[in-house]
Amino acid sequence: MKIIKSPIFILVVLALISACASKTVNTPSKNNLISENKTPPNIVFILSDDQSWTDYSFMGDKNIETPRIDQFAKESLTFTKSYVPTPLCSPSLATIITGLYPKDHGILGNDKVYNRVKGDRRTSQKNRAQAYKPIITAFEKQKTLPDMLKEKGYLSFQTGKWWHGNHKIGGFDYGMTHGDPKKGGRHGDYGLEIGRKGLDTINSYVDLALKEKKPFFLWYAPFLPHRPHNPPQHLFEKYKKKTDSEHLAKYWAMIEWFDETCGQLFDMFEEKGLTENTLFVYVCDNGWAQNPEKSGYLSHSKRAPYDMGIRTPIMYKWKGKITPKMDDKTITSSIDMVPTVLDILGVEKPENLPGVSVLNEKTLNERKGIFGEVYAHDFDTIENSMFYNMAIFPPYKIILPDPVRKKNEVVQLFNIDEDPFEKNNIAASNPEIVKDLLLKIKEFRAE
Repeated sequence: MKIIKSPIFILVVLALISACASKTVNTPSKNNLISENKTPPNIVFILSDDQSWTDYSFMGDKNIETPRIDQFAKESLTFTKSYVPTPLCSPSLATIITGLYPKDHGILGNDKVYNRVKGDRRTSQKNRAQAYKPIITAFEKQKTLPDMLKEKGYLSFQTGKWWHGNHKIGGFDYGMTHGDPKKGGRHGDYGLEIGRKGLDTINSYVDLALKEKKPFFLWYAPFLPHRPHNPPQHLFEKYKKKTDSEHLAKYWAMIEWFDETCGQLFDMFEEKGLTENTLFVYVCDNGWAQNPEKSGYLSHSKRAPYDMGIRTPIMYKWKGKITPKMDDKTITSSIDMVPTVLDILGVEKPENLPGVSVLNEKTLNERKGIFGEVYAHDFDTIENSMFYNMAIFPPYKIILPDPVRKKNEVVQLFNIDEDPFEKNNIAASNPEIVKDLLLKIKEFRAE
């Protein structure tokens, strides 16, 4: 075989090699993002709590200031049209840590149905804890991201919100949540102090990992901007000048407080020299639309099947490895977070995970849609607790009410590209689209 050695040929080859070497790759395959790093990246999941997809200044809000998250979004592969599959914290958190839909990981709501004794709170709480025990036992059998990372030598740390008993239930090596009902253990207990009372525990965890020379996974899920809406006074005073509603002012201030804690976290990693070898991932557990008249939420947000309940930006940042991009078209989901991490580490994705790596453009583009589910807050079986199913296949989103528990409601179809706030139900004029999406839901339920 004759080898061509012309100067032009050599120049072309060198140019191609140079171009490939200088490009940051967003489609990892078998470890190509960590091939130059002997130490795998640290991984940090940042979760906000009860916040609408609109409530960031980088998403266009004119009142709320989120400078550190805005900067983070600019430095990340940011998907602005992303979703969690359910608009309630406990099942949403379970999805983020397992990569499974609620129907598969078994956490359908915040509480298992239990006997509420009127006028006897202590007995009611005891009954609630007793009813939830088998749910925690079953969830412990699920393989979580910390479980998967152990095979790569990772330490895992839990801070903040965590519904599912002791942190060890989720596979974490260390954590703040004890989960003991007798000591007030529910949805995070001691862990809920993170952020609101500083980040000292995270600092200690990181130092431990550095001392042991191990990569680590950090779950940062502060109880922010979740109620109680009791922001620092300086932030409350700032937002009181922007609205006549005390409730809106407090909620907006809580969001900036959360933003400040994210800045403290980023600064901590920068000071320790960890930024360049850390993958940061951001998501919100479920949506929230603040009622300006009282401290609660409006009915079309939390616990509802609308985008104000389930839509969230999702961001992936690894400095120098993941190319920053503001993607306002591609639909992704929190079910993709675990597969994306595994892809970066060169770990084969378990067959039962429905998500895809968002860094694999081919696979991401081949997926045409995602699903959502809403169950009762106090749940029983899937059949007895179902409220809604959703299918999101751009530009369409369908909401299917349960024929028993939501029998007075109709199927709703929205073009979410043209109607992002879901004001115009176009189901009646699009029977073929409705038929197709209902079939997709049926197939999803049967999986």
